[in-house]
Amino acid sequence: MKVSRNALLARIRASLARNPVTVLTGPRQSGKTTLARVLLAEDSPNYFDLEDPISLARLDEPRTSLERLEGLVVIDEVQRRPELFPVLRVLADRAGQPAHFLILGSASGELMRQSSETLAGRIERIEIGGFTLAELGANAAETLWHRGGLPRAYLAGSERDSIAWRKQFVQTLLERDFPQWGQRVSATALLRFWTMVAHYHGRIWNAATPASALGVAPATVRRYLDLLSDALMVRQLQPWHANLRKRQVKSPKVYVRDSGLLHQLLGIDTDRARLCHPLLGASWEGFVIEQTLATEPHDEAWFWATHQGAELDLLLRRGDQLLGVECKRADAPRMTPSIRIALEDLGLQRLAVIYPGAKRYPLGESAEAVPLATLAEPGSLFT
Repeated sequence: MKVSRNALLARIRASLARNPVTVLTGPRQSGKTTLARVLLAEDSPNYFDLEDPISLARLDEPRTSLERLEGLVVIDEVQRRPELFPVLRVLADRAGQPAHFLILGSASGELMRQSSETLAGRIERIEIGGFTLAELGANAAETLWHRGGLPRAYLAGSERDSIAWRKQFVQTLLERDFPQWGQRVSATALLRFWTMVAHYHGRIWNAATPASALGVAPATVRRYLDLLSDALMVRQLQPWHANLRKRQVKSPKVYVRDSGLLHQLLGIDTDRARLCHPLLGASWEGFVIEQTLATEPHDEAWFWATHQGAELDLLLRRGDQLLGVECKRADAPRMTPSIRIALEDLGLQRLAVIYPGAKRYPLGESAEAVPLATLAEPGSLFT
């Protein structure tokens, strides 16, 4: 099966046209290299794969090697050579900009900090994830939810192969990638912690419980959570604070970003196991949120909740508009007191309740039930 990622390629080309340096970042095995090879052949002298000893040898004297190149230059796995960033800054400032650089890296907090600090004003960052409904089509929703969007997990020839790949992915990230990024954390402890996060999926985060279970300080747990967030494995969705006379939740909600990895960590290996699992609703919520964030234009995103029980799964800011999203795995969602409170208290322009059905219909003024399939058409959620 061939999946079109033309929208991503268009974003990359547009960035390369207006910036001397474009950083393409995302989880390992999310398709960054495949996209780069569409733009520049692997055997081009302008292509450097820093997992290849030959490419590493070619960059022994990086400025000498790079400054003579023209056109598009691709540097893959750049996190292996962070000392390249100052060289790229010098080359990006040359008159006429004879070369434009596309640098690829598996997400890590240090990579992002180094690129942002060293290349400030010269760089655009594009973050990619796994496949989306917009790329696969609405008919792929069930498989995408169950297996997740990482290409080799989704495209595996059998369910057994997908599970085996996801298991290996988790192991490699913890045992190889984190140490390569300079993170000295026990892979066993981090796997236990990640599994705890999976059981917290869709809930308000409280570091005290996992800290006690692991026998570590809350500060250590916060560090673990940040590591997984930097690797784009976990999303910490921050709360929105409105100027209201209500006590509002001020801690983040946590989600395992890829639903296939969530199911792997929860031990869900069949469709039936997923449909019978106590976290079915939370899994659906996380899946819908990730698909919405990937396809719906927005400037910022939060959730909102009060201690009185009102809540909103996702709050998007688009310009000066606030838009709400609720995720309901129900046959026919209806207007609820919580939705009414969110519309009134937050002054929402529109609110969409995303559900698995096929019919789009109004719930009330400014609120609408919207099928999940709508997310296969980017930008159509609030039309």
